[in-house]
Amino acid sequence: MSVRVGVLNNARAGKRHSRSGEVSAYLRAHPEVLHRRTADDGNVPEALQDFERAGVEVLVLNGGDGTVQHALTHLLGASGGSWRPYIAPMRGGRTNVTATDLGARRHPVRGLAELLDAARQGRLAEREVIRPVLRIALPDQVRCGMLLGAGMLHRAVELVHRSFPPGRAQGTFGAGLVTALLLARAVRGSMEGVLAPDKMQIAWDGVPDEPAEVLLALATTLDRLFLGLRPFWGREPAPVRASVVHAGARHKARAAPGILYGHPPRVVRPEAGYRSQNVRELEIRLDAGLVIDGELVAPEPERCVRIGAVEGVRFLRA
Repeated sequence: MSVRVGVLNNARAGKRHSRSGEVSAYLRAHPEVLHRRTADDGNVPEALQDFERAGVEVLVLNGGDGTVQHALTHLLGASGGSWRPYIAPMRGGRTNVTATDLGARRHPVRGLAELLDAARQGRLAEREVIRPVLRIALPDQVRCGMLLGAGMLHRAVELVHRSFPPGRAQGTFGAGLVTALLLARAVRGSMEGVLAPDKMQIAWDGVPDEPAEVLLALATTLDRLFLGLRPFWGREPAPVRASVVHAGARHKARAAPGILYGHPPRVVRPEAGYRSQNVRELEIRLDAGLVIDGELVAPEPERCVRIGAVEGVRFLRA
């Protein structure tokens, strides 16, 4: 195989040890593939440094969305160098929104086998997916990932973690159940607890809105989220998809189904409390917490978050 492949195998991603073990067992029969098994996401940078020194051209990530985010941050963030391998996320974690959206196989070993066959046959270009990646500038750090939520979404993920045992139940199943519950409460007009609005000031490509009480705020470069949700409907030629729903938005019951799948009814307009726009930069000033690719960022007073994009990142379907 002329292409140098490295597999980063996160043994603790979502506590799904069996899948990590299956990948390790498969790779024992393929010594030509570099393999690093990490204990947690904190070990990702060290493993990636080893792969860079070895000249890896295809970086396979067997982990969840958090593992992908740590790898993207290392490659594209403030400390990133010139190494730009193909990135092939597999569905090996608790949440696998990024890998699923890129077309990864449900079973990681099957996806890895197909990817290695394509590398041997010189057919990797057939599996290439070019996507932008979010560049999220926080006051104290820069992160790179695919999905950011603010306020209510942070509390919703906390609720999933509190309500379900660690592992797969905290993934799509838990997220889907909690989403349905919160949506029903929001339609009935409940604005307490997780659904309590957060005061934010949002600037869209440098043009600020007035400060407002916000129920939902998200930004992504994905085409679809978990369960095929697509809660964005902007048509502008820009890489960051951003959507905001104000606490006082009208016609929630009528608007919700269309909003979730990117086909809102006519009542969904900025003057009714709904806005979705593709931008090059989104700036959010808020006190509330954030969730970035499933990882929680605690609330902080008067935090300013600037969200842009690194375009033309090369992924592979695994």
